[in-house]
Amino acid sequence: MPIAKHSVVEDIFALVCAGLFVAFGVHLFQSQDLMVGGAAGLALLGTYAFSANFGLIFFLINLPFYALAWTQISRRFTINTFVSVTTVSVLSEQLPRFVDISHANPLFAAVFGGILIGVGMLIMFRHASSLGGVGILAFFLQAKYNLRAGYFQLAVDSLILLSSLFFIAWPLVLISILAAVCLNMVISLNHRPERYEPKKKEAAAPVMTNTPHPQNG
Repeated sequence: MPIAKHSVVEDIFALVCAGLFVAFGVHLFQSQDLMVGGAAGLALLGTYAFSANFGLIFFLINLPFYALAWTQISRRFTINTFVSVTTVSVLSEQLPRFVDISHANPLFAAVFGGILIGVGMLIMFRHASSLGGVGILAFFLQAKYNLRAGYFQLAVDSLILLSSLFFIAWPLVLISILAAVCLNMVISLNHRPERYEPKKKEAAAPVMTNTPHPQNG
């Protein structure tokens, strides 16, 4: 039985919700000078190095990766990722107008923020989308080579967090590592497409049944 695709309305609603999860997680991190991995982490590094706007840097960093998504994954994935990235870019700049975090324990901000971003990314993955950048590479590698997205992203995030030592104090980097672990555990434990896609009937030649299909919802 084929898996029904999500409708355009379902995709848009889900991706806006996911963007809000991610934006609020980033807002928690920024309130405590914590770091995050992926393209969002690179954007945060940019804000520390150049005092630039997070939303703008995050949006610009992702532009080159759309070519990979368009040519190697699918047009739907590329469009959905563009929606996700734009949503996070806009919401991350607007959230401080509505939410003022005057005090938060850094450990709580790291754990809860990491979980929020992880859940947001999980929703994006389920709707053939990502946060762009490393997320596009993670989605592509899992789809083509069955390399677990969470583990790949954790390795890249570790490099980004090590780079943040040039800009923030090492205790905050250690707490940020905890956030990265929480984020990637959410993805690695829950983004398992082979658990949700029905297995194909055996044919004359063996076929892989556990490879995720970006065009499916």
